[in-house]
Amino acid sequence: MELLKEIVRKQGINFAGKTVYREAVRGVIIKDRTLLMIYSSKDGDYKFPGGGVDAGETYETALVREIREECGATVLSINAELGKVIEFDVPIIEENYDVFKMVSFYYICEVNPNFGEQSLDQYEKDLGFEPIWVDISKAISTNQMLIDSNNFPRWTPRETFVLKYVKEKFRL
Repeated sequence: MELLKEIVRKQGINFAGKTVYREAVRGVIIKDRTLLMIYSSKDGDYKFPGGGVDAGETYETALVREIREECGATVLSINAELGKVIEFDVPIIEENYDVFKMVSFYYICEVNPNFGEQSLDQYEKDLGFEPIWVDISKAISTNQMLIDSNNFPRWTPRETFVLKYVKEKFRL
């Protein structure tokens, strides 16, 4: 999959040290010039639906599961790979590690427009995650305002970069 960007979240990371590695999949779902995004009523940001790949899962299986959990939506098709973003950070939870490396794989997909119930983890409920069709320019400007105010979730710069990439690539 094409590398879209590498992001180093903090300066001074010991890249020679021990690394904890995570992979995630994220769905880019476009309908009538809008995107299906996850909106956080707590933080006020937009993110692509998706999440971590569990042991034994393929990327496609994880993507279908994550979109069902976060949106209550059924994936009809995974049409193409969009690209990947690699992020480096200092680990927050994992002890005895120097580097947190997250690779997010983005896929273009279609979903059934009739959503069922979400099945959110507690932290997702706490963040007020809700699926919403949103104009891409609105999602970009909302996220950018959060970044400019220096009050945003860790994933917001990554998601804003991908939103801008999608807007340009698909001329939305």
